[in-house]
Amino acid sequence: MTQQLDPITLAVVRGALETTQREMTMTLEKTARSSVFNVAHDYSNALFNHRPEMILQGQDIPIHLGGLIPAMKAVAAFFGDDIHEGDIIYHNDPAYMGSHILDCCMYKPVFHEGRLVFWAVCKGHVTDIGGPVPAGYNPDAREIFAEGLRIPPVKLWEKGRPREDVINFMLTNMRSRRDQEGDLRAQLGAVNVGARNLSALLRKYGVETVQACIDELLDMADRHMRDIIRSVPDGSYRAEAVLEDAGHGYGDLTIGAQVDIRGDTCSIRISSPPQIPYFINSYAGNSISGVYLGLMMFAQLDPPYNEGLYRCIHVDLGPEGTLCNAAEPAPHVNSTTTPMETLADAVRLALEQADPSRAVGSWGHSSGLNIAGIDTRNQEEYVTMVLASLISGAGATAYMDGWNACGPQCCFGALYSGDIEMLEHSYPILIHRYGLIPDSGGAGKHRGGCGTVWEVEPLDHTMTAVSFGEGRFQPALGARGAVNARPGLKVGRIEIREGAGRVRTVKENAIFTLKEGQRIASYNPGGGGWGPARERDPAAVLRDVRNGLVSIEAARDEYGVVIDPDTLELDGKRTRDLRANTPQSDALVA
Repeated sequence: MTQQLDPITLAVVRGALETTQREMTMTLEKTARSSVFNVAHDYSNALFNHRPEMILQGQDIPIHLGGLIPAMKAVAAFFGDDIHEGDIIYHNDPAYMGSHILDCCMYKPVFHEGRLVFWAVCKGHVTDIGGPVPAGYNPDAREIFAEGLRIPPVKLWEKGRPREDVINFMLTNMRSRRDQEGDLRAQLGAVNVGARNLSALLRKYGVETVQACIDELLDMADRHMRDIIRSVPDGSYRAEAVLEDAGHGYGDLTIGAQVDIRGDTCSIRISSPPQIPYFINSYAGNSISGVYLGLMMFAQLDPPYNEGLYRCIHVDLGPEGTLCNAAEPAPHVNSTTTPMETLADAVRLALEQADPSRAVGSWGHSSGLNIAGIDTRNQEEYVTMVLASLISGAGATAYMDGWNACGPQCCFGALYSGDIEMLEHSYPILIHRYGLIPDSGGAGKHRGGCGTVWEVEPLDHTMTAVSFGEGRFQPALGARGAVNARPGLKVGRIEIREGAGRVRTVKENAIFTLKEGQRIASYNPGGGGWGPARERDPAAVLRDVRNGLVSIEAARDEYGVVIDPDTLELDGKRTRDLRANTPQSDALVA
């Protein structure tokens, strides 16, 4: 480093950027109106330089963050030189590299002495985006125009003045206007906080010093990723992952990834089937996030996290009009979970062929609910995506079990389920269950994390519920010889209790109407295991049984561990005999 760019200054600037991002996140949490923002934290913040390159991403929602890179470039290119101090731009359209139309992004340019230096950016999942189905997930949509309001890059504030007509137009097209307006103002607060802190940093150190520090942080991330790629043997590696049929007649779909390693560079080519008239198509900006998620699961890098990580990575999504490189008018709203988690699995599996020591179990895929109705307490319409309804299990690694209740994979632990009491206070609902599902974690030497069940009943009104996602037919993928002897216990499902003991199980994505006294429950898949299950320490299996994470039956069938049902003690002799006489390969039962 030059004398001007000493290590202390670099550390201070890096800390200021990280603190700015965290303060943006806290602003959203403390000022947002909807439970999707203030309870579940389904938002992400990032900082960009003038070029525009992402100079810092928060440790937020992974499927948001990779897609912000092409989205920021598309928005900046759209306005070109027509960007001024006091402008604030809004955007969600996948045709302009947005992820899906429920993820609305706010961009604020930051000027210093008349010169564009930074962008403060905030993306959040809004509770509703208009269209025929509350909360935006319409499994019956056959084109994007049946899903909700598309917002191409538009200025909501122009040279410091709000464009009230545009804001009113946008909010008028959304349900639950009070929540939507509150969340919009929270995003405004977040980017304003970001701009304020960045301006203070520039005033203290000057543009040249700050930019030099940022360039070094970008180079540092570049070096880290190149070191990882260089450690992988040169070659071509290919893997596939299957996206299960969600009951709409399109069958299972296969996504492939070919990874070519040459020195310190990596090319990733995606192959996917033609797009379909169903809401799981993914446009390019969103698919880039899925590729980056699979890459980062493999690389397991420490910070800094910025665009420098991807300088040595080339991504080819395949021809337009395919599932992972959709073209208008393909429906797409479910795309941030399905097919992104399958795409990430395919990329990760291909890279793990190159270096099996980095193999990890897949996390549980998303399988959740949105709910909506009229709150009779105030006669207002409520709409919410219940993030607590899609909390799955994390994948196991070579070093430890997967975390319980930490998924889904597309969010990678960044979602919060929040307090049950807060949800019941905010909406006219009664939550009957929220807890871990025994036996849902993938079997392995290290067990996958358990998924959760979330069950709700409407109070004094008729409620609309929409199911979305997958993971209801195929369990999360294990690693290094992990196999599920009882795979049916590892997948998700929807259950509707219709009264008088009648329970209906649903595997497909659909729209339901529930009356008071009826309940709907979302069962979420667990994470994949790591290593052969028969190699798991019997004492660990016993501990899982005593903690209610594994049943006595599954302990026997999957792990070859015999536990006395009366005393909950380990039967060491019968365990040794069972493991000796029924190897893992012979223990597979339905």
